[in-house]
Amino acid sequence: MRRTGWTALPVALLIAGASFAQDPVAYFRQNCVSCHTIGGGRLTGPDLKNVTQRRERAWLVRFITNPKAVINSGDPTALKLKDEARGVVMPIPPGINRELANALLDMIEKESALEESQFKGMTIPTAPFTAQDIERGRALFLGREPLANGGPSCVGCHTTVGLGGLAGGKLGPDLTRVFERLQGRQGLAAWMQAPATPTMRSVFRNQPLQQDEILPLVAYFEDRAKAPAVTPAGPASFNFFLIGLLGSVVVLVLFDIIWKRRLRSVRRRQVMDAAKEVLHGD
Repeated sequence: MRRTGWTALPVALLIAGASFAQDPVAYFRQNCVSCHTIGGGRLTGPDLKNVTQRRERAWLVRFITNPKAVINSGDPTALKLKDEARGVVMPIPPGINRELANALLDMIEKESALEESQFKGMTIPTAPFTAQDIERGRALFLGREPLANGGPSCVGCHTTVGLGGLAGGKLGPDLTRVFERLQGRQGLAAWMQAPATPTMRSVFRNQPLQQDEILPLVAYFEDRAKAPAVTPAGPASFNFFLIGLLGSVVVLVLFDIIWKRRLRSVRRRQVMDAAKEVLHGD
């Protein structure tokens, strides 16, 4: 019994400590880079380079672990951050706690001291995208060009204006104005590099988009954002209804043909049996 107890104790400690042993670098890459850079400028959230020199660590830990509570408390610094983010409130990072928050801040301090952090973000061109860039982005969106790492095409869950036909999927939001919602090229590219929503994160965690795929998609979304503000859901829904109605009619006709044949074959046999009985009776 004693031996079993002493053996179980280290195992229990290892299990208990596993939740606190998350690698801050991997955690930041998975949960933070869609809104923050370290030395690459502002995205939806502020650039975090030297953030521990600008804010007290206790305040940072409190904000990281529960941003909404700090904002709701009326904290002026938190309210200013919300205004600068155009009203976007930072969600509570998954699995966050004080130990992990401090580990993240230690990592940010180390990255801030480097000449160039690995979290500086993508270098996004400022020159206008070409027609070829936009067309390749459209091909990637529609799945006509498969993604290099095997991820699903955007059109399976999303739509944009100008697609025609069924106008794309309806499981995710319309991405016609996503370029504006994520505040331009840098924010959109960062989001695609590490999607922040649970659904997208689970889909692309092991099948990330490559940089030479992200830029054409940014070009396509930038182009769609310039399109006239029309809602593709109406005609798409009507087309879907017509296709469904036509399919139903075809199925009903087929069933009618099949059952008529079966019914006629049954009736023919009944008539022949009845005729035999009459003849035999005579």
